[in-house]
Amino acid sequence: MSAQPGVLFDAPGPKARRNVLIANVIALLGVLAIAALVLMQLNTQGQLAPQKWLSAVNGSAWSNYYLPGLQFTLQSSGIAVITAMLFGLVFGFLRLAPFAIVRGAAGVVVEFFRAVPVLVMMFFLYFFLARNVASAGFIANEDSAYFAVIIGLTVYNGAVIAELIRSGVRSLPKGQREAAAAIGMTNGQSLRIVEIPQALTAMLPSLLSQFVVILKDSALGYMIGFYELLQYSRQLGSGYSNILQTLVVGALIFIAINYLLTKVASWLAGRLSSRTGGDTAPTTSTTMAPTPQAGVR
Repeated sequence: MSAQPGVLFDAPGPKARRNVLIANVIALLGVLAIAALVLMQLNTQGQLAPQKWLSAVNGSAWSNYYLPGLQFTLQSSGIAVITAMLFGLVFGFLRLAPFAIVRGAAGVVVEFFRAVPVLVMMFFLYFFLARNVASAGFIANEDSAYFAVIIGLTVYNGAVIAELIRSGVRSLPKGQREAAAAIGMTNGQSLRIVEIPQALTAMLPSLLSQFVVILKDSALGYMIGFYELLQYSRQLGSGYSNILQTLVVGALIFIAINYLLTKVASWLAGRLSSRTGGDTAPTTSTTMAPTPQAGVR
């Protein structure tokens, strides 16, 4: 056994580390074997042919398919991020209201939208908008999918953000609210000026992670005919009979964007921790030399 035990278990000894290494090597060999089998099958079916991949990454594919699809994806996701934040702030504030009936009503709304799957919400909104709002002439029929995606992403992720804000405020020390009350602030002023800004700062990495979820969930819009990156990739693949290749390129674009957002979240979390984590080392006291008094030698 190790001489430095952990919190829940002792650190692994030489034999345990050797067993872990052997298991990792076996798992790696298994993954490589599966990857080799998949590549062999793809090669047998002609999916690794150079012309299939070249047609999926040429200039025409980017200018006519990937970039327009990426534009609609980022546009819908960006609008959904803003509206979801507004939704989350409003209902997060209501869930912290001093009146039980307001908290209860806001809780029902938040829990309902958190429980309904995003895709189901998009389908419902799409058919509702197409049959009622679009037929009445308020929006164009072809825009029904666009608005259904944005509203669906807004209500689901807004409900999640509302819970993040509520839990962030509840995690603050009680002294924050007591100090605000001591200087004459009402409960609403304390939430708006003191507590919610601190909760947003503390929950910023989680909020950015939720923004990544919004970006990924926007791809569900292709199920209702919304032309975003995934739909454009499928359309390109249907024209050149290389759907696998175009979907791989689309997936790589999604991975790159999500990786960038994740790095931004990690960077912001590090900046916030460095700003809020001050030097906690004890201050060395300074001893002053005694002042000689008159008549004392």
